[in-house]
Amino acid sequence: MANTVVRNSEAGAGMAAHPDAHNVGPAEIAVGVIIGRTSEFFDFFVYAIASVIVFPHIVFSYLAPLPATIMSFVVFALAFVARPIGSLIFLAVDRYYGRGTKLIIALFLLGTSTVAVAFLPPYAEVGALSAVLLCAFRIGQGIALGGAWDGLASLLALSAPEKRRGWYAMVPQLGAPLGLMVASALFAYFLANLSSEDFLSWGWRYPFFVAFALNVVALFARLRIVVAPEYQALFETRDLQPSRVRETLKSDGLKIVIGAFAPLASFALFHMVTVFPLSWVVLFTRETAEDFLWVEVIGAATCVLAVVASGAIADRVGRRSLLGYSAAAIAVYSGFAPQLLNAGEMGAAAFMIIGFILLGLAFGQSSGAVASSFSTASRYTGSALTSDLAWLFGAGFAPLAALLLATNFGLLAAGGYLLSGALGTLIALGANKELARRVD
Repeated sequence: MANTVVRNSEAGAGMAAHPDAHNVGPAEIAVGVIIGRTSEFFDFFVYAIASVIVFPHIVFSYLAPLPATIMSFVVFALAFVARPIGSLIFLAVDRYYGRGTKLIIALFLLGTSTVAVAFLPPYAEVGALSAVLLCAFRIGQGIALGGAWDGLASLLALSAPEKRRGWYAMVPQLGAPLGLMVASALFAYFLANLSSEDFLSWGWRYPFFVAFALNVVALFARLRIVVAPEYQALFETRDLQPSRVRETLKSDGLKIVIGAFAPLASFALFHMVTVFPLSWVVLFTRETAEDFLWVEVIGAATCVLAVVASGAIADRVGRRSLLGYSAAAIAVYSGFAPQLLNAGEMGAAAFMIIGFILLGLAFGQSSGAVASSFSTASRYTGSALTSDLAWLFGAGFAPLAALLLATNFGLLAAGGYLLSGALGTLIALGANKELARRVD
């Protein structure tokens, strides 16, 4: 109780020192969060889609379609491995030079790495150098994403009214389905209006230019927010300042691990309904990539509605309860749904729509459900590390693992991978509850 009074007193002092800070409301913070997240996820999905329909043909063209796609997914995973390294580097930049400087460098690196992919030479022209360059650009994207953490999502969660925390927690998650909708529609448009030769020669490059342009817009929009005095005051009064990684791991390491596994079900499902099914459809069915991308657009629109619904539901039943219920539903889904991909267009559509509804409900509340229990000194750095590890464990190798399992043991085995994610979430939520009981 005394600690709470001290923190409240410190917050009041900070607000008094910055009289404009009280004018910043959650709605204004939400705008910055949505802009940043949509830009990042658009960039993410542009690369993800290209990993299925472009890179196997131009970078790994010397391989058969299946091993070429597997190699492409190996490169895809590199960004998730590099992301925690980026956080270590840019958290230090944040401490010494400020959040604005960190964002400028990180988003410049992200934009440069993304637009560099647009100029990637094919294997037919430069041989193995094509794959080497793609790996370098992908690692650059991962390091940059680690530095793109600006704390606005945490600030939004801490600034939300107590009875509306679930509603505001879902706001950052809207960026994923919105980014997927735009990326899928853009690739579908080029596939529909270009010959296969023109698309693989130059058409696929345009979405990467668009991603670069969106990164520039997002950079200025986010900088305008994070460097404003009123926002600086809020970061200070909400204890959202970078701490040293070693100290954070020492004080909150267990919470970081639990927090990374808590959203495992939604993160595993994230790629099971986006990247993996596209690869399966392209490799093993007669459905075209163009048609399936439009299915993904519809699925993503459904996901937007489900994410919004998750906010209302979480405020009634609790965020952790919703995560638990949705993880159980994903476990059931994993037992039958992947096999729908071999049931024709209607089966694939059913797999996608059901999956996107579950994804929206789970992913909508996956951000920070456990991170809220961090000590105040570790809140900013702990949330960043938790996010990095969650994406690494839950999503980084999901398309690769699912494709390998499905091709070697059948689609039911891919469902087993999804089941493991659901069990990981349930175990983490139980461990977090027990940890909270011991602290109390």
